[in-house]
Amino acid sequence: MQTTNPPSGGTDIIITPRLTIPLSELAFQFSRSGGKGGQNVNKLETKVELFFDVARSPALDEASRARLFAKLATRLDSGGTLRLMSQTYRSQLQNKSDVTDRFKLLLQQALIVEKPRTATKPTRSAKEKRLTSKRQQSVRKAARRTATDRSDD
Repeated sequence: MQTTNPPSGGTDIIITPRLTIPLSELAFQFSRSGGKGGQNVNKLETKVELFFDVARSPALDEASRARLFAKLATRLDSGGTLRLMSQTYRSQLQNKSDVTDRFKLLLQQALIVEKPRTATKPTRSAKEKRLTSKRQQSVRKAARRTATDRSDD
């Protein structure tokens, strides 16, 4: 098992126009992939795990950090570290690229600020349409009733 931090000269990960995560804040761990045997599985460390410390990342402001803690609560460990893994491909480089892409997508989705819904009243035409539909449904159901049911009403 091998653990590395990427060199700081690499490209940073642009999450949003305002947020860029330096590769130096990510830790990668490489290990042998599981699954059925074969020369590749037995010899090469193709499985890639990505670790990102949300709690101590200087790239995140407090609002972003709080949002990530709220949205990714089930994915963070007790120390506030996000862990992602990829062993889909037979190549370490492809798995590293895959896990980095998934990391970027996960953070982008978690940092989206949902706009609050503004309550509006239904329009007059919408109310009329709803009532017309209810009347039609009532007529349909009344037509299904037998003669004995109608006399009880």
